[in-house]
Amino acid sequence: MTRKKWLLTGAITFSLGLTGLFVAASVLRTRFEPYIRDQAVAWLRTRFDSDVQLTALHVHLGATSPLRLLRNRGRGTLAQVEGSGLVLRPRVRRDLPPVVSLRHFSFAVDVGGLFDSPRRIARVTLDGMELNIPPKGERAGLTPAGSGSGETGAVEIDEVFATNTTLRILPKEEGKKPLIFDISRLLLRSVGKSAPLYYEALLINPKPPGVIHSKGDFGPWSADDPGDTPLKGTYTFDDADLGIFKGIAGILHSTGSFEGSLSAITAQGEARVPDFRLKGSGNRVPLSTTFEVLVDGGNGNTILKPVQAVLGSTKFSTSGGVIRQEGETRRTISLRVSMPAGNMEDVLRLAMKGPPFMSGTLALSSSIEIPPLAQTVREKLDLDGTFAIRNGRFLRSAVQDKIDSLSRRGQGEPGNEDIARVFSDMKGSFRLDDQVISFRSLSFSTPGAVVKLAGNYNLASELLDFHGSLALQARVSQTMTGWKHWALIPVDPFFAKNGAGTFLRIKIGGTAKSPDFGLDHGRK
Repeated sequence: MTRKKWLLTGAITFSLGLTGLFVAASVLRTRFEPYIRDQAVAWLRTRFDSDVQLTALHVHLGATSPLRLLRNRGRGTLAQVEGSGLVLRPRVRRDLPPVVSLRHFSFAVDVGGLFDSPRRIARVTLDGMELNIPPKGERAGLTPAGSGSGETGAVEIDEVFATNTTLRILPKEEGKKPLIFDISRLLLRSVGKSAPLYYEALLINPKPPGVIHSKGDFGPWSADDPGDTPLKGTYTFDDADLGIFKGIAGILHSTGSFEGSLSAITAQGEARVPDFRLKGSGNRVPLSTTFEVLVDGGNGNTILKPVQAVLGSTKFSTSGGVIRQEGETRRTISLRVSMPAGNMEDVLRLAMKGPPFMSGTLALSSSIEIPPLAQTVREKLDLDGTFAIRNGRFLRSAVQDKIDSLSRRGQGEPGNEDIARVFSDMKGSFRLDDQVISFRSLSFSTPGAVVKLAGNYNLASELLDFHGSLALQARVSQTMTGWKHWALIPVDPFFAKNGAGTFLRIKIGGTAKSPDFGLDHGRK
C-alpha cells in the first residue's frame, strides 16, 4: 500500500474515532439530564418519605473534550444542575400542605461521582423555599427512611445556602393563622455523617417585627414529625418594635441561647428596652430583663419561668404565661409580679401621664390577667394583689401641704411650721377590673395620724371615692389654735375613742390631682 493510501486510511480512521467520541459524549450528555433527574427525585422521595413533583430540571456540562470525558469516565467534569418547581408532599396525609415547596435550586456535581456511593455535592443553592411544619402529632403513621441509602444510593451535601425562605408552623386549630418566619438568608453546613447541621440564619421576626441573627445546630431532620427536628443555638434580636402591640411601645434588643425542636423551644437570655413606655402615659422608662421561656410553636403559647427585670432602678420578678385556653381564639396573658422594694417614681412615671406625684419605696405582689377580649389593654386589665409604700412623700405641693397639716394637727402642734414634708406609709389590698381599682383595705399613716379607708379609684376619670376613719394622737382641741382650742376642750371626751385622742369618720373625693378630704357625716 502506498504512503498516500496509508495517510488516507489513517485520516478516515481518526475521523471515525473522533466522530465516535463526539457521538458517545453527546449520548452521555443527553442521558445525564434524565438520569440526574430520576436520581434526585428518587433520593428526595426516599429521604423525606414524600411524593415529589419537579416542574423542570436542566443539566449543563462544563467545557471539556469528549476524549477527556470518556478517558476519565467523567471524573473532574462538573455538571451544573438547575431546577424549579420542586414540591414535597406527605404520602400518607394528603390533606396536609406540602412540607417543602421550592421556586428554584441549583448545584454542581462531578459527573464521575454520579455512580459513587455516597454521592457528594459540595454546595446546593436554594431560592424561594417554603417550609410548612405541621402541628405536633399531625403526621402520625409517617416513617423516615434514614439517610436515603438503598437503591437510590446515599447523598452527602456539604453546604446548603438558601435565600428568601418562609417557615410556617401550622396551628392545630382550624381557622387559626400559622406562625410565620421570613428567613432572608440561611446557611446549612454538614459537620459529619448523621450529625446535626451547623447553620447561620438571618430572619425577620413577625411579632414584634425585628431582625434575628442566629447560629447553631439543626437536625437531624425528623421525617415522621418535622416539628420534632432538633434545634439549638444562640441569637441576637435587634430593633424589634414593640409598638405593634396594644398598650406598649419601645425598641427591643435581646441576646441569648435556645434549645429544643422546631415546635417547642426553651430560650434564655436578656432583653433591653431603653425607651419602654405605656402608650396611655407616654413616659419613657428603661427596662431590662433576664429570662427563661418555653415557646410552643404549634399554638404560640409562652410559659415564663421567673423573669428578673429592672424598670428604671426598680427590681421585680414575673412568672406566668401567655396561654390560649380551649375554645378561645386569642390568648390570655396571666402573670404573677413580685416587687419587694420598688421606686415609686419609676412605677408612677411609667403608669401615669406627666411627672410622678409621689416618691417612696413600693412593695408589690399582684396577679395580672389580660383576657382575650376586644377592648383595649387598659379596659380589660385585671389585677389582684397587695402593696405597701414606705417613706412616701407627695411631690405635688398641694397634696403634701395637706399631709403636713394633718401631721401637725395629729401631733397637737397645728401652728408648728417646722413639721413639714413629713413621710407617709401606706398599705392595702386591691382589685383592678374595668379600669376601676377597688381597695378592700387601705391604710395611710403619717406622724400623729392614721387613716384607714376602703373605696374605689377610677383610672379613666381619676375620680376618688373613699370612706373610712381618721385616728389622731392629739385630742380634738389640740388640733386647733386660738379660741377654737379653748372652745373644743369640753368636747374632747366625745371624740376620744378606740384608743385615739381623736377618732373621726372621714371621706375622700375629688381627683388624684386634687383630692377633697372631709368628714363623713352620713356614717357612724
